Amino acid sequence: VANEGGKHWTVNEVRALIRIWSDKKIQQQLEGTVRNKRIFEQVAARLQKFGIDRDWKQCRTKYKNLKHEYKSVKSAQDSGNTSRSMKFFNELDAILGHSTMEQASKSDSDECERPPEWTEAKSEKDSIG
Repeated sequence: VANEGGKHWTVNEVRALIRIWSDKKIQQQLEGTVRNKRIFEQVAARLQKFGIDRDWKQCRTKYKNLKHEYKSVKSAQDSGNTSRSMKFFNELDAILGHSTMEQASKSDSDECERPPEWTEAKSEKDSIG
């Protein structure tokens, strides 16, 4: 896991990042875009409110590392290797557990079934501006 800026993330910092990441609006923004600097600037600004001083690049790097680690632990577990684990697995599973399944089956069903939150959130997303 990359250590950006030479300053380790504390458990509380990671918890705060995950708490912000678990916000449905943030998740939908992240799912809908590759160019996500503005989203991570919002995340960094929200961390600032908790007294956590991280820039958007640090937030994005930590997010990517957590997501990558989660996916490798998840795939190990899915193939029967229950010895692999990580610190924030349950928190990340609550956020990513459903979306990885959807991504996998998306090519099969191709948009015929969407969770109701998605259609409601579209109008919210448009008004975020």
